[in-house]
Amino acid sequence: MITSQPAAAQAATTEDFARNLATVNQKIADAAARSGREAGAVRLLPVTKTIEPARLRLAIEAGVHTLGENKVQEALAKYEEFSADYPELRYAVIGPLQGNKAKFVARFAHEFHALDSLKLAETLQRRLEAEDRSLEVFLQVNTSGEETKSGIEAEQAGALLEAIAPLDRLIPRGLMTMAANSTEKSTIRASFALLRTTAAQLRADGAPEGFDQLSMGMSGDFELAVEEGATVVRVGQGIFGARQYPQATA
Repeated sequence: MITSQPAAAQAATTEDFARNLATVNQKIADAAARSGREAGAVRLLPVTKTIEPARLRLAIEAGVHTLGENKVQEALAKYEEFSADYPELRYAVIGPLQGNKAKFVARFAHEFHALDSLKLAETLQRRLEAEDRSLEVFLQVNTSGEETKSGIEAEQAGALLEAIAPLDRLIPRGLMTMAANSTEKSTIRASFALLRTTAAQLRADGAPEGFDQLSMGMSGDFELAVEEGATVVRVGQGIFGARQYPQATA
């Protein structure tokens, strides 16, 4: 079930979300220009976790085309809420996935940004065959070395990419990472740069056609990510404001 939010958090209008989207897109364009890239080379992926349906409808009308969700259950609830009214809407699962939840991802998701094992890939393949669907996938790489973050090591990306090649329901699109938990821009940049160089090496080694996407950067660091080569940035608070979590009841 999608949780509701306090009334004050629901006061936004379609125009508010349109302005927020324009602001974020302008920051993307500026960051792209600083690195000699076109703004159109970077896709904004709105992260919609905890955002209730009424507010999301306003955001969709303002120009949100994809919903990015960390939790499968919340993503599924939003798919069930919006699929009839907005059949063109896309759904991206961007958080870690347990194998027993793969059946839900296979049912509705268009993108999965956290593939980190062959076992999970094989489970998704079976579920996708049952649903007669395909799924775009990003291999999650832990570029910070932090134990609290999911993902394979950069050196393992080639082996995983090769291992999933026979799984025809999976469409490898690129790599994903989360930056180091640091206030130092140089440290954050290093996380993004490692993903970029890893992807370049994979392409040089014969990665499949279309394997050219870098999903990296969130609300606090997406401009650095764009400067380092991001093609997908995952932004939530920059569009929806500070998240409102339901208060626990006694």
